[in-house]
This record gives sequence, C-alpha cells and structure tokens, in this order.
Amino acid sequence: MDAIQQHMIDSYRMARLGESAPPLPGTHDVAVLRELRDYRRFEAVLAGRLATGRLRAALARLFTPHHPRQHPPACR
Repeated sequence: MDAIQQHMIDSYRMARLGESAPPLPGTHDVAVLRELRDYRRFEAVLAGRLATGRLRAALARLFTPHHPRQHPPACR
C-alpha cells in the first residue's frame, strides 16, 4: 500500500472519529532534511571537524591530481 492510499484510509478513520485529518505525505520532508543537516553539522563541530564544506573538500581531494614533491638533488 502506498502513502496516498494509507493517507486516505487514515483520513477516513479520523473523519469517522471526528478528529482532524493527518498531514499529507511529504508535508514535513524538507524540515526533516534540514534538521538532519543541522544535526550532522553539530556533531561535526563537537568532533572537531569542519561543519560546512566537507563534501566539497572530499571531492577536491579525490579529483585533484597528486603531485609528488620534487626534492632537489642532494649535494655531493
């Protein structure tokens, strides 16, 4: 059973009981995602890591070419 069908059943049941209908599926999705993002940032700060830009920094480390350091030849 998908979310819309379940919502219709719940709405019917709440109407029969004289209560208010539940919110539509997906109504609070954006708020939940924002709270998850904020929580992960908070946990990063507590752990001493960067709170923002972590994904971009990780991708930059993956895709920038690694150049080994060229040391000058030792004096003879």
